Amino acid sequence: MNKDEIPAWVLALNSEDLEFVKNFIISSGSLKEIAKNYGVSYPTVRIRIDRVIQKIEMNVNLEKEPLISYVKQLAIENRINIEDAKSIIEKYKSERMSNNE
Repeated sequence: MNKDEIPAWVLALNSEDLEFVKNFIISSGSLKEIAKNYGVSYPTVRIRIDRVIQKIEMNVNLEKEPLISYVKQLAIENRINIEDAKSIIEKYKSERMSNNE
């Protein structure tokens, strides 16, 4: 899989979040197991997973925004090139994400 095929929600997660998701999967989704492995309480793990969920949901919702759809349509119609479309979308996303934090 090349970088262009990686879902945007995955790219929105930092390395710490990705490591947490990996450990979550390895532990078969057991928050108790993750809490034990990290040496923290269950509520602490629950808060962490809720934050990761929020990041993913925010990015998924962002993909549905009209401006992003419009820019993608412009690229499909060859009215702008793909690289410019990606650049506009990434800039828009980064500004929206920083405004929501």
